[in-house]
Amino acid sequence: MAKVSIGLRGWRFEEDEIFTDDEELKPLDEIPEDPRERLLRLVGLVEEPCDVCYLEYGEAEVHRCNEAEIVYGEPDGEVLLCPEHEPDLLYWFREAGGSEHKGSVEFADRFHEWVAAGNEAPEGYASVEHVEEDPDGLPDLPDQQEVQERLEEGFDGDRIDILELAGQEERDGDELTEADLAESELDLSTDYPSDR
Repeated sequence: MAKVSIGLRGWRFEEDEIFTDDEELKPLDEIPEDPRERLLRLVGLVEEPCDVCYLEYGEAEVHRCNEAEIVYGEPDGEVLLCPEHEPDLLYWFREAGGSEHKGSVEFADRFHEWVAAGNEAPEGYASVEHVEEDPDGLPDLPDQQEVQERLEEGFDGDRIDILELAGQEERDGDELTEADLAESELDLSTDYPSDR
C-alpha cells in the first residue's frame, strides 16, 4: 500500500496502518503508536492558520491569515504552512541551518525565531511539488468530538479513592454531614462559576 497524507500535506501515513480493508479509519487502539499520535495531533491542527501568516498578522488580525495546508516537523513541535510560505521553511531547512533541528520539538520554535527576525526565502525559491493522486478517495479525518468518543469507547477506568490518596480514612457514607460543611471553608451563599 502507498503512503498518504490526511487533513494536511506533509505527514505521511502507511495506508495499511491506519485504514481497514473497507477504507475506513481503523479503531485508534489498532493504529501503531507513532501514526496514532500524529493522527490525534492532526485533528487539532486542521483549519489552523499558517504559522508565518500568524507571525505577520497576530491574533488581532488572525482572519487575514491563510489556512494551513501543510505540516512539517514532529507532533508538538510542528510548523503549519500555507503554500505561499512553504518556501520559507524549505529555505530555512536547506540553506539556513534548520536541518540541525530535524526531529526535535524545538523545530517550530527555531523556525518561528528565524521568521520573526525578518528572514524569508529568496524570491522564486522553489517549493515542493505535492502530488495528490486521489485526495477525495480518502476518508475524512474525524473531528475532535469523534476522536474523544473513540478514546473513551470501551474504557472502564479505575475508581480512585481521593481520601485514601490524601491519607484520610474512608468514610462509610459518601454524603457530607452538616458537621463537615461547618468545618469547611465553603461559603454556600456565594455564586460559584459553572460551565452552564
